[in-house]
Amino acid sequence: MKKKKSNFIVQGGILAMAGILSRIIGIARRFPMQHIIGDKGNGYYSVAYEIYSIMLIISCYSLPLAVSKVVSSKMSKRQYKSAERAFQCAMFFAVAAGGITFVVCELLGDFFAAEVMEEPMSALALKVLGPALLLVSVMGVFRGYFQGLGTMMPTAVSQILEQIFVLVGSIVGASVLYNYGDKVGALLHNEDFAPAYGAAGASIGPVIGAVIGLLFLIFVFAAYRKGAKKRARDASSKVDSYPQILSMILLTIFPVLLSTTVYNISGVIDIKIFGSVMIAKGFEDVKTDIWGVYSGKYKVLVNVPIALANAMCSSIVPMLTQLMVREEYGRAKEKVGQAMRFTMIVAIPSAVGLSVLARPIVSMLFKGEVDMAVNMLHIGSVSVVFYTMSTLTNGVLQGINKMKIPVCNAAISLVIHVALLYAMLQMNMGINAVVYAYILFAVVVSVLNAVAIRKYLRYKQEVARTFVIPAIASAVMGIVIGLLSLLLSKSAGNLVTVFVGIGVGAVVYFVVLILLKGINERDLRSMPGGRTILTIAKKLRLM
Repeated sequence: MKKKKSNFIVQGGILAMAGILSRIIGIARRFPMQHIIGDKGNGYYSVAYEIYSIMLIISCYSLPLAVSKVVSSKMSKRQYKSAERAFQCAMFFAVAAGGITFVVCELLGDFFAAEVMEEPMSALALKVLGPALLLVSVMGVFRGYFQGLGTMMPTAVSQILEQIFVLVGSIVGASVLYNYGDKVGALLHNEDFAPAYGAAGASIGPVIGAVIGLLFLIFVFAAYRKGAKKRARDASSKVDSYPQILSMILLTIFPVLLSTTVYNISGVIDIKIFGSVMIAKGFEDVKTDIWGVYSGKYKVLVNVPIALANAMCSSIVPMLTQLMVREEYGRAKEKVGQAMRFTMIVAIPSAVGLSVLARPIVSMLFKGEVDMAVNMLHIGSVSVVFYTMSTLTNGVLQGINKMKIPVCNAAISLVIHVALLYAMLQMNMGINAVVYAYILFAVVVSVLNAVAIRKYLRYKQEVARTFVIPAIASAVMGIVIGLLSLLLSKSAGNLVTVFVGIGVGAVVYFVVLILLKGINERDLRSMPGGRTILTIAKKLRLM
């Protein structure tokens, strides 16, 4: 298999499109899930999923990045056998770590749910999620290996396949087990059994999806394996020992693991603090439902465009690693600038669109409490911009081998986040306190990471085309779709309002962006779908 030199923006775009499609499928899953299990069921599911997510970070979250980084470095030096050994060592680590966290999840699920999170009814959902820890760990090694080779397609396809089966499994599982829990609850005179069993049924989806995604990656890897073995035999470069390779992987994993753990543990801390304060203030009966609105509606929606930054991060880390090995610092700065501009061109209008179209979007997708979720989007959609920025800057620092910096920055941000959250909850700000603290965390990480990148890479971010012009274009877009929404809300349904608003908004945004020279022909040629936009722009004489 010949290694193709590919533009990292295109490779990142492949992952971005797959990530966004996966997020859309994820929304499609949460929509019927919320109709089946309700806000309380979503609350139970979210508590279980937060614990599962932390265990996933411990077992495998940093594996794709670590594998892609080591494999990319070895491939750039034509050390093919060492690249293969990196895959083998990572697989050993994945099976061990994934297996341990799986067992811990099954044996201590009740303790985590009841004692740590104060939501004992979420234990069943957590235990159902357990097997996915091992499956996703192994899957992460395959994805990282292919990303290190410079191809994002296997990862992208496996993500989409995984989410399709997560969707089907979650809906069927939630429906079947919710009905069963309803019968159990009727016998035990406890209405909480129905949403608790429904949450457990929804947890079946991620397990099934992981099985399918892993089987696809194994199939692709088997097809690739023959050529890889031949190339490894023909290579004459030095071969690192297994202990050396494992050491390289672990030295990459642990700083990233610490960073991502600190970065993501805020969700678990938020649940704990919010639940404790709500109980102390006498709102125990509604805290789970309120958290279900926050996690099952607000966070699901804002996470869709954030998938772009995750994808760009996966693409830029191996690229920066290669450039730093070759000491091509000028090109490294250029790639960082391109990645930041590309993400902001998407993130800023996404944040504005979510805020302006909040009510029709929430009303179209979910049942139950609408006003609370709409209010969260109005004040919290800006988190899209800062979380994409913080995620991407984390990836840049990891790519230039400053692995400890994101850990320190995330830890500082977490302390500020927790202090502000507790203070605002004591001031009776309710769930809005969690939204504000969520935004603040990303803002602080973004600022600290930007300072570090400027210091260590001697890089200064271009401001006008990256931030100012997309913000102006987004503001114009927001005004147009806001007026359009007011008109359509009186004569058309939420579905029409949302899709017409998105379509018109996209056209207005790109027209203003092009007229203000926020994007040029070269940018469009490197973006997924950009050539189509370029052709239309030239026909309309905008460029």
